[in-house]
Amino acid sequence: MNLIDVCKWYASISGIIACFMVSLDLGRRLTGWGFVLFVTSSIAWITGAFLSDDEPLLTQNLVLICINCFGVFRYLIRKRAPQHG
Repeated sequence: MNLIDVCKWYASISGIIACFMVSLDLGRRLTGWGFVLFVTSSIAWITGAFLSDDEPLLTQNLVLICINCFGVFRYLIRKRAPQHG
């Protein structure tokens, strides 16, 4: 198994686990750590896409890493929950 395969398999498996963690909605902390895992998944997808010259996958994950970093900020770094209503 080469580096591209390792990156893509890690990205796929960690993305599935992160999606499950976020979908459980078991609190801000678990959701935040789900977004951390999404960030690592995006990094692995970006690496695999770069090494295999897959521009659409690279572009998608450059956007997703920004969204996932916002999720980390929102659920783990920001001190207060958002006000609704």
